[in-house]
This record gives sequence, structure tokens and C-alpha cells, in this order.
Amino acid sequence: MKVLRKFGRMPVGLTIPTNAILLVVLGIPTIQLFLTSLNAPSFSLVNYQAFFEQRANVLILFRTITMSVVVTAICVIISYPTAYIIVAAPKRLRITLVVLVLIPWLTSGLVRTYAWTVILGDHGLINNLLIYLGVISSPLTLVYNRLAVYIGMVHIMLPMMILPLLSAMQGIDRSLLAAARSMGARPLAAFWRVFFPLSLPGVRSGGLLVFVGCLGFYITPQALGGLSDAMLSTFIAEQFQSTFDLAPIATSAYILLALAMIVLSVFGFNLSDVQGRHPQVWRRARLSRFRSIEGFRFISEIVSRYRAKRWGTHLYQVAHTGAWSKFVGAIFISFVMVYLLCPGVVVVIMSFSGAAFLEFPPSSLSLRWYWSFLGDPSWIGALWTSVQIGIAVAIVSTIVGTLAAYGLSRTSPRLRSFLTMVILTPITIPAIVVGVAAYLGLVNLGLLGAKTGIVLAHSIGAIAYVVVVVSATFANFDRRLEQAAQSMRAGPLTTFTRVTLPLIRPGIIAGALFAFIASFDELVITSLISGFAVRTLPLKMLENIRQQIDPTLAAVGSLLTLMPLLWLVALYFVWRRSRLNAPHLLAEAPT
Repeated sequence: MKVLRKFGRMPVGLTIPTNAILLVVLGIPTIQLFLTSLNAPSFSLVNYQAFFEQRANVLILFRTITMSVVVTAICVIISYPTAYIIVAAPKRLRITLVVLVLIPWLTSGLVRTYAWTVILGDHGLINNLLIYLGVISSPLTLVYNRLAVYIGMVHIMLPMMILPLLSAMQGIDRSLLAAARSMGARPLAAFWRVFFPLSLPGVRSGGLLVFVGCLGFYITPQALGGLSDAMLSTFIAEQFQSTFDLAPIATSAYILLALAMIVLSVFGFNLSDVQGRHPQVWRRARLSRFRSIEGFRFISEIVSRYRAKRWGTHLYQVAHTGAWSKFVGAIFISFVMVYLLCPGVVVVIMSFSGAAFLEFPPSSLSLRWYWSFLGDPSWIGALWTSVQIGIAVAIVSTIVGTLAAYGLSRTSPRLRSFLTMVILTPITIPAIVVGVAAYLGLVNLGLLGAKTGIVLAHSIGAIAYVVVVVSATFANFDRRLEQAAQSMRAGPLTTFTRVTLPLIRPGIIAGALFAFIASFDELVITSLISGFAVRTLPLKMLENIRQQIDPTLAAVGSLLTLMPLLWLVALYFVWRRSRLNAPHLLAEAPT
């Protein structure tokens, strides 16, 4: 009890376990990498000079930046109207569309990449459809090129762009648009001058997440592209697996990390309040010059009278969206949803094929590949290993992350902002950098190639997801309920277990599920730290893709595609039960 009271007085202490794990697994090894890249203790820039002296390295770095910028731009162009249409949709349709966006986001990225190799292949969905329609006579080369890489990367990153935009757009007060319309602004002007500036934080947050995520892409460019599409992460991974010369690896990793940090530091500030001020001032100054002309004043008076009549006529009319715009919006959102969901549907259908090779559509239906998966000890062993590691990661990250979120919710805003930034570091920097640093950290702990080491490496990212989800729950938590329970002589432990914990339980369970999914789907970090002793399901799938395209992989991908539906159903029932029990929590608190 005394310990709880001390932590209650100093809530920042609850973040100590999280920071300790981050320091040991990521922080100290990252410093070691930096010192290695500088040839410590002599400290020189020889390694960086050698990197930039090789033209191939510079081309790979430039290609990485270019491809990341292109993918980010495409995601912004597609995501902004998608999020706008979803927010403007009726409630039930909006919820359905959000769920459809979440499903591919929660689906394994490796499965989606594998699906695109089938869709874009010579005998894939697109080529077979075009040949059937008579558009082409021979298959097009749609895979193993830059276009295929862009298609795969955009598909994986698009939900990550849509979700921040949805969050930003849902928080915009629509009465501001109504006020702009009441003052005579046309719909396009009201959107451009009011809605769009308020949505820029979502554009900035989503764009940063997509760009930094693209910097660390490793599997998708390798699976869908050619040799000319390799990115810096692929270059680092190949150095790591072939030569393991730590100095060049550390140098390449820090160049990639520095690039991500520069982008985050430059665009990480809220620029929405600043943008547009100078153009507005310039336009006002220019208009003031025209208004000094007598003829313009006369025309302005006539126009003002017309505007006054029009404003009075349309002030209390309900704004209706045109049928044409609704039709275009419906077509656009349908294409986006087909693009997001088509790979998963293709994998599920293809898993029931009875042929001995991959084909779509399947010529016959069978469950042979599911039985092949269930009867293969290597597949079942990899699955069981991933489940064990995922459960352990979920337990560790949920306990530690919930304590951290609870402590952060009760600290000062400045300290909370700094500590949150530190905790979210593993998911805001390229995954390949985290993997290289985690390798050194596990070497220091003597846990390289062990399940315990993999659990620790996965936990540094999973904790961040738990903190985000549980902190969002605390943001909507009414602390007056705790004060009311304490006023009825409920102790701190009783208040937490009988009032606080039941109210935040949906967030905790959601955080645990996200932690499990993040661990279960993790591939880049695992490929660097697992050695040859531990084989998780994603590693087994990657090995299968590289060596032989066995249709058993379609059955595994089908199961992983349907898994997010189970998570979402579970989250819905937990949320509904918590909502029904909330009114009774305070009444049941003992006095």
C-alpha cells in the first residue's frame, strides 16, 4: 500500500520499466552503433566518407528517398478524399468503411505482398482478366519492376495514411463550415479556407508515418521489384547477413536514421496555424489597392447588395450534395476499398485451389492445402513459436505499457510529451535500424537467437502500441469517478481495481491485441536476431516465398487474412460490455 501511494505521488515512476527495456534493448546499442560508425575511440568520419565515395551507395540512398517521397505523395492523394468521404458518410456506413480500412492494416504485410505477386504475375488475376477480355494476347510484365513495388508499398501504407486523416477530420467542428457558408462562401471556398487548413495536422502526421515507414521497407521491394529497385534497408540487411562488417552496417543504419530524424524534426511541428498567413496578407494588400479606385468602389457596392440578398435567401437553406458528386464519391471509395481488400480476397479464394500450383481463379476447389499446412510439422512448429512469442510479448508489453500510460496521464504536459516521444521511438524510426540495434542489445545480454531475446526485441515496439491505445482511453477517462469513489472512503487500490481498471479495460485488451499482432507479424527485426535456432511463422513464409511458391502459403495467408476479423469482433464485444457496465461501477464501489 505504501508503494502504491508513493507511485501515486510520483506517477512518472511508472514509466521506469518501459524506459529500462528501451534503454537496454535499443538505447545503449544505438549509442554503440553511433560510436562504431565514428571508429571510436579514434573518432573519424572515414566510414561516412567511404559510403558517399561509392556511387552505388549514393544511388541507393537517392532511390530510397525518391521512392519514399513518391509513395507518400500517392498515399496523400488517395487518402485525403477517401477520409473525407468516410467522415461525411452516415454513421453506419462510416463505421463499416473504417472497419474495411482496418482489416488490411491488421493483416500481415508479408501476406499482402505475396498476394500482389499472384495478382500481378504472368498468370495472375490482371493478366488473365485482360486476356479473357481480348485486350491483350500475351501476359504483360507487371511484376519485378518499379510499378509493382509502388503498388505493393502504397497498398501497405495507405491505411496508415487514412487513419490519421480520419482522426483529424472527425475533430473538425462542422459548424465552422456552416458559418462560412452563411457568410456567402461557396462550398469549394469554405472547404479550401476552413476545412483544409484544419485537416493539415492529419496530413502531416500521416505523411510522416508513411515516409519514415517507407524508408525502412525491406521485404516488399525485394519480392516485387528487381535489382534496380533495392532500397537502403535491403542493402543493410544484405551486408548484415553476408559480411557482418559492423562499421559499414552502423554507418548505413545511421545515415538512414539521420534522414528519418531530419524529416521528423523539420515536419514534426504544427504548421497548420502558420500556413496561409502570408498569402492572405498579400491578397488583402492587393485588394486594398483596387478598392482605392472609384470605379471599383461603385461595382463593389452593387455586388454587396446582390450578396446581401443572396445571403438572406440561402442562409437557412439546408446544403445538399449534388447527385453527381455523390456518384463520383461512391465510385472513388469503391475503387479504394477494392484496392485495399482485393489481395486478401484473392489469397482466401486461391487457398481453396485443388491444383498442384498457384492459379487464379482456381480450376477446382479443395482443402488439400489446409490439410498440407496442418500436417506439416515445420509449419505447425513455426506457428506455435509465433503464438508463444506473441502471447509473451502481449503480456509483457500490456503490463509495462499500461503502467506507463497510467503514469503519463498524471504527469505534466511537457514531461508527458517528452516521455511519450521516447516511448514511441521504436515505431517512428526505420525498422531495419531497430533490428540492427536490437541485435547488439541482445548480444550484450547473451540472448541472441533465444525466444526471450525475441520477446524483448518485439516488446519495444509493442509497448509503444499499448501506450498509444491505453493513453487514448485515459484521455476520455473522467477522473471525477475516482475522486467520487475516494470520497466514499474507497482506498487507492480499491478505486483502481473497482473503478479505473474496468473503465480502461477495453483499451488494455485492445492494446494487448495490437501488441500480439505486432509481434506475430514482425519479420524485419526477427530476421536479424533469430539466428538459425528460432523460426517464426513470418520467417517460414518468407523462406517459402524465396525457395518455392508452395500453395500451402496461400492457406497460411488465408488464415492470417481472416484473423483481423476475429480481433475486431472481440474488440467490439469488449467495448460493448464495458459500455453496458460503466453506469454500475461507481455504485458498486465499496464505502
